[in-house]
Amino acid sequence: MSTQTLLPESFAALEPYVAGWARNGSAARAGRRGNSTAEEREAFYAAVAGELPRALDYLDAKGFAALDDADQRLMNMMLCLGHVALAVEQQNDAEPRHARDRAHMHITHTPAGA
Repeated sequence: MSTQTLLPESFAALEPYVAGWARNGSAARAGRRGNSTAEEREAFYAAVAGELPRALDYLDAKGFAALDDADQRLMNMMLCLGHVALAVEQQNDAEPRHARDRAHMHITHTPAGA
């Protein structure tokens, strides 16, 4: 019996966060941040932020051309962490007000469709 791994094996502990946070594209990541609760953001941040240095080292060692689907999900999750870190580390209790303001700022284009 074969099971699909959602992330590279050494990051399997983060798999519970893939469905909610491994979003493809800046607009999707910003939308996920905006539509999440403070509790969801804080849980994701607490679980993933400590893995960021190791994840970036892993991804850098492979290079973009060699990323498979599991690697790309890891990359997308780490990029989503960038959105969430701003909410958790900087915005804190002001995040709901900022989320209302961001609703009027639509991401239409980013470098390389990131």
